[in-house]
Amino acid sequence: MDDHCADLPTDIDDARLALELTRRAAELASRMRAEGLSGESKTSISDVVTAADHAAEDLVAGALARLRPDDGIVGEEGAAVRSRSGRTWVIDPVDGTYNFLAGLGTWCSALALRDGEGVALGAVHQPAVDEAWVGGRDLPTSLNGRPLEELADLPLAEVAMATYLHPGVLHVDTLREPWLAAIAGAATVRMFGSGSCDLAAVAGGRVGVWAQQSVPEWDWLPGAALVTAVGGRAEQVEAHGHTWSVAGRPTAVEQVIAALRGQGEPRGQGEPRGQGEPRG
Repeated sequence: MDDHCADLPTDIDDARLALELTRRAAELASRMRAEGLSGESKTSISDVVTAADHAAEDLVAGALARLRPDDGIVGEEGAAVRSRSGRTWVIDPVDGTYNFLAGLGTWCSALALRDGEGVALGAVHQPAVDEAWVGGRDLPTSLNGRPLEELADLPLAEVAMATYLHPGVLHVDTLREPWLAAIAGAATVRMFGSGSCDLAAVAGGRVGVWAQQSVPEWDWLPGAALVTAVGGRAEQVEAHGHTWSVAGRPTAVEQVIAALRGQGEPRGQGEPRGQGEPRG
């Protein structure tokens, strides 16, 4: 699949490389979907994989093998190369495969670079809206080449929260109850179905905070890099025996974490919301 990337020069910088690979992976997946695809279930009916997931991951992994031969690779669909440089690329070839297969627009190709200090870089390409995001430790987040403004700090009660909890775990009290406590404090709640698209929206100021439990690194690192590179906060915390990933405007993140742990009022004020007050 590296034929799709044979024109990329060996001296390309990491940010440009991440942008190019996510764009080309997303374009390949889009073409394959247009030609017709079927999906196979992995862990549940909503956790699916297609030939496009594998082909897009092969494209990215093949290009990285040529252009960054000493770096490691971890891919959602099984790509695995041990790092000799201390750096590892984390690939999500199609994030939001259920949406992708259903013909919905909320899906993307995502890529992150991590090293011994944590996540260094993230890139997300969402083809339905032609949006390319990149940012990281030494690179303020940009959207389609335009640097984003630093996120203003706002409380949970004033922002939208994007989240997800699988129906199959709603019976687990130690997941359901903390989750309900967290979302109860938000101005409104949205479920879009793609962690990296959600986190890009957080970085862009469209959504205030995002939280989800048991998130694999390919669903977390690309977007976490984007959020922190615009002054947001990205944390993975333990609450009642479960690991939650939370990112967004700092105060909202702090309040979500407190609610998940059962510490204080998630709204920060303790004020009740009227039963007739709309949430949006």
